[in-house]
Amino acid sequence: MNLQPVIGLEIHVQLKTKSKMFCSCPNAGDSAPPNTNICPVCTGQPGALPVLNLGALKFGLLAGLALNCQIAEFSKFDRKNYFYPDLPKGYQISQFDQPIAAGGYLTFRIFDREEKEPREIKINLTRIHLEEDAAKLVHDQKNESSLVDFNRSGTPLLEIVTEPDFRSPEEAKIFLQELRLLMRYLDVSDADMEKGQLRCDANISLREIKIDKKERPTLSPLSAKTEIKNMNSFRSVERALDYEIKRQTELWKKGQPPKFQTTRGWNDERQMTEEQRGKEEAHDYRYMPETDLPPLNLKKLLKEVKNSLPELPAAKRERFAEEYGFTSADARIIVNDKELSEYTEEVISELKDWLDNLPEIEGTAEEIWNKNKKRLIKILSGWLVNRFVKLLDDSKITARESKITPENFAEFITLIYQNKLNTTTAQTVLEMMFKTGIDPSHAIEEKGLEQIDNSDELEKIIDKVIKNNPQQVAEFKNGKEPILQFLVGMVMRETKGRANAQKVAEMIKIKLN
Repeated sequence: MNLQPVIGLEIHVQLKTKSKMFCSCPNAGDSAPPNTNICPVCTGQPGALPVLNLGALKFGLLAGLALNCQIAEFSKFDRKNYFYPDLPKGYQISQFDQPIAAGGYLTFRIFDREEKEPREIKINLTRIHLEEDAAKLVHDQKNESSLVDFNRSGTPLLEIVTEPDFRSPEEAKIFLQELRLLMRYLDVSDADMEKGQLRCDANISLREIKIDKKERPTLSPLSAKTEIKNMNSFRSVERALDYEIKRQTELWKKGQPPKFQTTRGWNDERQMTEEQRGKEEAHDYRYMPETDLPPLNLKKLLKEVKNSLPELPAAKRERFAEEYGFTSADARIIVNDKELSEYTEEVISELKDWLDNLPEIEGTAEEIWNKNKKRLIKILSGWLVNRFVKLLDDSKITARESKITPENFAEFITLIYQNKLNTTTAQTVLEMMFKTGIDPSHAIEEKGLEQIDNSDELEKIIDKVIKNNPQQVAEFKNGKEPILQFLVGMVMRETKGRANAQKVAEMIKIKLN
C-alpha cells in the first residue's frame, strides 16, 4: 500500500509590540509575576472597550508583504465564541471572513541525500490574520487544581494558515525554521518556539496512491484529518508528524482509516500523540462581527509599510553569493543569523579599508578588492564560519556581543592574507581577541607570534631538522612523499608554529631533490 501524507500547518506568531493587542498593558509575556500586567480590557470586565494596537497591525501587514500575500483593502475583526477558563470574555477577538491578507507563499530549499542539488519547495498560504491570545492555565497536579494567569491574555498574535502542501515531516520542520528566520529579519517577533513565541498546530491526513493498468497514478480521497497540538520545538513537530504517519498507516492497513476529525496532543516524554477531543468546525465558534472595533481601511497604511520592508533572507543569501563570492552553503550559514550577516558586511567594509592602506599593494581600494576578492572571501568565510561561529556557539553569545570588533576581525584577515599568521598562530590570536578584545597586531606582539617568512632564517632551521632526522630524509629521497609532512612538522615545532608551512615544504623539496 502506497500512502501519501498530506500536511497543513496553522502557526501563531507572538508579535513583539510594546503593549497588548487591544489595551495599553505591557506585552511582557510570562516574564512578570502572575496577573500583574492586566487591566479591565484584557480581563474582560463589563463595559471595557478594546482599542486596536496600530503597531500590531503594521507588523501583520509587513509579514503579509514578506510572504507574498494579497493585502486586503478593507478588513475587520470578529468574535470567535467558545467557553474556556482562559478566555475571560467568553469569546476571542480574531478575524474570520475578512483577514488582513490572503494567499501568498514561502519557498525554501531542502537537501535530499539521494540528490546532489537542493530541491526547491513552494508552500502556498491560505491566509494571515490578527487575533488576541488567551490567558495561561497553570495546572497544579499536587492539589488537583488549575490556576489562570491573565498576563498573556490579549497578547497580539499573527496566525498564518498554510495550504496542505507538505508531503513530509522534514518539509514542515524546514518551513518553520525559514518562517522563524523571516519573522526575525522583519523584527516583528523573536519567534522562539521554546518560549511560546511561535506555536504550531499540524493537520495531517493520508491518501492512497494507486497505479492503474497504464501506470498512471490516481489518488484516493483523503482520510479525516487529525490536528496535532503541544509541539514546542522544530524537532517535536517533525517527530510528532512521523509518529502520526506511522499510526495512521497501521489503521489504513487494517482497513480502518480515520473517519472523524480529531485533535491529538504530542507527548514529548512518551514520544507519541494522544487523543484529546473531537475537532471543532468553523460553525461551532458562531463567528460574528466585533461591534466594538471599526472596520479597517488598509490602503494608506499599506503604502507606509511597503517602504519599511527590509531585505529578506532569500534575497540576502543570493546577494552574498553573487556580490561577495561566498559559497551557497556559507551564505546560508551566515544569513541564517541576522546579526552575523550584518557583522560580516561590516567586516568586509573594514577589510576594503585595510587593503587600501597597505603600501605594498598598488591600485584603488575597489581595484585591490576586485583583484583579491576570491582569496580574501575564502579566508574570511573559513575563519568566520568554521572558527568564529564555533566560539560564539560555545560561549552562547551573538556576534554583536563578541569582543571582536568588525575592524579587528578585518585586520586579522589581512594578516593571514599577508602570510603574517599561519593556521596555528592565527587560531591563538583569534582566541585572544575573543577573550579580551585585543587588537590582532597587539596580540602578535605580546605573544611573539608573527610568522617567520624570511628564507635565510628558515633555511638554518631546515638544515638543522634535516641533519637531526637522517632516516626520514633517506625515506623521503627513496620516494616516500608523506615523510615531507613529518619534516615540515619538525620545522613548525622548532619555530613554535610560526613558520610559513607552505614555504617550508617548498624549501625542503628543493633541498632534498
